[in-house]
Amino acid sequence: MTLKTILTCLTTEQHTPAILGAAIPLARRHGAHLIGLHTLEALEIYPGIAMHVTDEMFKAFNAEQKHAAEGIKAAFETRTRGEDFVSEYRLLQAQSNSASERMIESARAADLVIMAHEDREVDRYDQRRVQSAVIRHSGRPVIVVPNGYEGPEIGNRILVGWSDTREAARAAHDALALARPGAEITLLRVQPHGGDALRDADLLDLSAALARHGASVDVRHVDGSGADGIAQALLQTGFEMGADLIATGAFGHSSAYDFVVGATTSALLKSANLPVLFSK
Repeated sequence: MTLKTILTCLTTEQHTPAILGAAIPLARRHGAHLIGLHTLEALEIYPGIAMHVTDEMFKAFNAEQKHAAEGIKAAFETRTRGEDFVSEYRLLQAQSNSASERMIESARAADLVIMAHEDREVDRYDQRRVQSAVIRHSGRPVIVVPNGYEGPEIGNRILVGWSDTREAARAAHDALALARPGAEITLLRVQPHGGDALRDADLLDLSAALARHGASVDVRHVDGSGADGIAQALLQTGFEMGADLIATGAFGHSSAYDFVVGATTSALLKSANLPVLFSK
C-alpha cells in the first residue's frame, strides 16, 4: 500500500523535530500529503469560579496558546519548505478537556499517524495520554516516536512482534506499507521459557506472504512473559538487529485489564527507545 496522507500530531515545539524527522522521509518516498496538526487548548470555566476569571486572564491564556501555535507552525514550515510533497499546517480548537478528540477526527482520514511520546514536563494537561486514545479509537496505524529521537529513516529494518491475534496481523501488514523494497523484516514471537517453537504454521505463512512482496524475512523466538518481559524482549531484539521500527499489535485487552494488570502496549509507550508502530 502506498501512503498518501500522513498526519503528524504536533503537541509541542520541543518534540516537533523528532516527529517530522520520522514523517518527512516517508512523505517524500510516498509522495504523500503531510499534515501537521496542532490543537488549541479549550479553556474550561466551571460555574463556581467563572466570576473570578477576568478579561486579562482570558487574554493571557489566548496569547500563550497563539505563541505556542506560531512556534510549531514555523518549525513545520521550515522543515517542509522546498519539499516536493504537499504539506498542510492544521490548527484546530479542542472542544473538551482532551486534545485527543480532535486528533482522532483528523486521524480517521489518514493512512498513517505519527506522534511523540508523552512528556509531562512539557505537554499540556489536555495532551496527556493522547497517544493511547488515538491508538484505541482512530482505527489507524500510529507510530509513536521517542522524544529527541534522531535515528535512521524508517523502512529498512523492521521488527514485527508476533502473536496469534488480530492486532498482530494488522501490525504486520501495516508495517509492510512502510517497508522499502528489499527491506529486512524480522518476525519475533516472544514465548514463555520452554514454549513450543514448532507450533509456528501461522508465522511461517506470514513469513512467506511478506517475502512475496520482496522483503527479506527472518523468524526468531525469544523467551519472555508478562507485559514488561515482552516489551523488553522487543526492545532488546530491536536494538540488536539495528531496527528502525518496531511494529506490534496494540491494546489486545480491555481498558480495565490494562489499568489493573498492565499490558505490553503500555510498557512500550513508557519505555520504547525506537519508533513503534501500534496497530489496533
